[in-house]
Amino acid sequence: MRKIGRVLFQKAPPHKPVVAPAPRAAGPAPARAALSKELPARAVPSARPGAAHAAPTSHAGAGAHAGHALHPAAKGTKRAEPARRESGPSWTTDQFKVPPLEGKTRFHDMKLPVELMHAVADLGFSYCTNVQALALPPALDGKDVAGRAQTGTGKTAAFLIAIFTHFLRHPLPKPPANGTPRALILAPTRELAIQIHKDALSLGKYCPFHVAVVYGGMDYRKQQMELAENRIDLVVATPGRLLDFKSKGVLHLNHAEILIVDEADRMLDMGFIPDVRRIVYSLPPKHRRQTMLFSATLTEDIMRLASAWMVAPVMVSVEHEKVTVDAIDQKVYMVSAREKLALLISVLRNEPVERVLVFRNRRDGVDRLTRKLTDYGIPCAPLSGDVPQDKRLRILEAFRAGRVKVVVATDVAGRGIHVEGISHVINYDVPYEAEDYVHRIGRTGRAGALGTAITFACEEGAFNMPAIETFIGRSLPYTQPEEAWLKLPPLPAHPLPVAADHGPSAPAFHRPPDRHGRPPPRGGSRRPSPRR
Repeated sequence: MRKIGRVLFQKAPPHKPVVAPAPRAAGPAPARAALSKELPARAVPSARPGAAHAAPTSHAGAGAHAGHALHPAAKGTKRAEPARRESGPSWTTDQFKVPPLEGKTRFHDMKLPVELMHAVADLGFSYCTNVQALALPPALDGKDVAGRAQTGTGKTAAFLIAIFTHFLRHPLPKPPANGTPRALILAPTRELAIQIHKDALSLGKYCPFHVAVVYGGMDYRKQQMELAENRIDLVVATPGRLLDFKSKGVLHLNHAEILIVDEADRMLDMGFIPDVRRIVYSLPPKHRRQTMLFSATLTEDIMRLASAWMVAPVMVSVEHEKVTVDAIDQKVYMVSAREKLALLISVLRNEPVERVLVFRNRRDGVDRLTRKLTDYGIPCAPLSGDVPQDKRLRILEAFRAGRVKVVVATDVAGRGIHVEGISHVINYDVPYEAEDYVHRIGRTGRAGALGTAITFACEEGAFNMPAIETFIGRSLPYTQPEEAWLKLPPLPAHPLPVAADHGPSAPAFHRPPDRHGRPPPRGGSRRPSPRR
């Protein structure tokens, strides 16, 4: 099955709802990462399926949503409530029937603990994606893994299943101190960290583990209290905020058993590698921990990092997203730069759009386009580094819930958008890098749904199109838009009303009247440009 965008698993036929298992007795087997000075070089301990954690304080994914709305715990590190529902008969894998299928790997074949199989069954999935089928066997054996995998290939589920399986099979002999996680996941952006946390809650809904997420921009005190007052099993974090808490003595990494570095290429591009190095050097040495690294590309720089941080990693590589973009209806409009706004408005008003993601190359371009669309009566919201983090989360939630239909974003902000039901992706600016084109259009056409990707190739952007076509291995259809679509409509008589948040009637940037009560001029800035 070919997938675009973020996918945890491949779907299987629906099954009947079931109840959770009764708690399983904790086993005495020592954890690999009960690290002490006497611990020998890393060895893979014997498996103890179904063993429970020694002393949980809260549970991963209590009531976690299987859908794609942000879990309430994603707004900071709010404690999840216990998820184990002990009433009724115990759940067994016999209640989850998945027929063998040639060329597919079942989760049954991985011999996963029943707690994880129950969560997988509740999510309605059973066949592994390519990266899961390749990465899970060595990861479950405790080996280091370096994987080349794009967002949307299922890599998040692969490393989360490996982490929870290790926790269940190897409970600690005694409870860890507060703020001392057993596993650490590093993500380059806040949005990705929040999404990984939500996925962890869904997969760990029947596991007695506490999962926390920390990221910059908001909820500093709440996150600090969460780490200081609870026994944390898994932390999902962005590098900067993690180092901040570590320097304050709130977070202790000296007993971490597993390290995950997700989207290492993006870490490198965003300049986070020095911070990641500081974090890695705070962990136990590489022969006393398991390390997994995932990247869209395994460049020479990424491989140097892998060799420095890992022990004989198993290399995993899955097909690039370019082999699946054929599932998306792609077209290119040849247009001049000054006609792009009129064309965008025409597309939004004439195409059967549901949710639309519009990409620009620069943050100031996002701001200008959002204002112009608002002036023409099209409610929209911006996603860029200039938007405060708490507002970005509200915009994402509104976009996911359908209260916002149009979002204008940069590539970095767009990497954190994992929303089902995006019908159109519009490249208002042709991306500078061919790989970013694939990342952009991968936001649509998910879960077997139809998707449309439209690119505006103007005088400047047209020069990047040959590289994109070479990268995806196919030629794109070029179309001259209708003449009527290239004319700006008249401005509406009344501007859109201001609302508290970015909803259908709440434009992202609404300019107030000046100090004399006069409305600002439409289609441009309130401040007049200097004469040339």
